[in-house]
Parts: sequence; structure tokens; C-alpha cells
Amino acid sequence: MTAACGLSVAISAAVAPGIIVEIVVGMAAPLVVAVATIVAIERVYRRDPRQLTPLMIKAFGAKMVLFGGYVASVITLTSLSPTPFILSFCVSFIGLHMTEAFLLRSLFADAIS
Repeated sequence: MTAACGLSVAISAAVAPGIIVEIVVGMAAPLVVAVATIVAIERVYRRDPRQLTPLMIKAFGAKMVLFGGYVASVITLTSLSPTPFILSFCVSFIGLHMTEAFLLRSLFADAIS
């Protein structure tokens, strides 16, 4: 995930160097949260798979608060252009959550097999 985000930043820097800061800032929070979530999912699943659903519910609530505050803070407290920031945030958020979904799918597929 980190490598894919790094590649995305490199491509963006080549294509649109004027908005690279907005792209990086839009990508930063979703990447950090996705990595932390995946680490937590794997640890909890190895320890006790039954605790995965409560973890995911807590993570969902925490993400709502964190991302809401993050987006509001960046838009109101910085001079970054909001459109590239929001686009970067949304694309990163969706892409990284899809990665989390594939991880969960692989974990459950291994459990069923």
C-alpha cells in the first residue's frame, strides 16, 4: 500500500507538480489509518477471530471522527487548494479501503479452506 501511494505521488509530481502538496496531504491520513487498521486486523485475527467484528466497529467510529476532523482542519486551517486535496483524499480513502476489504476476504477464505 505504501509503495502504491509512493508511486502515485511520483506520477502526480511528474504530471501536476503544482498540486503535489495537496495530493500528499490528501493521501497521508488514509494511508496511515489503513496501515494501522490492517496491522490491528491481522493481530486480532491471529489472536481471536471472534474479536474482529468489535474491532471493526470501533475502527469505523474512530475513522469517522478522525477523517471528519482531518478534512475540516485541512480545509479551514491551511491555504491548500481544496479540490485536489479532496480528490486525493477520496481516491486514497476508497482505494485503501478496497485493499482492506481484500485482506479481510483473504483472511476469511483461508479460514474456510
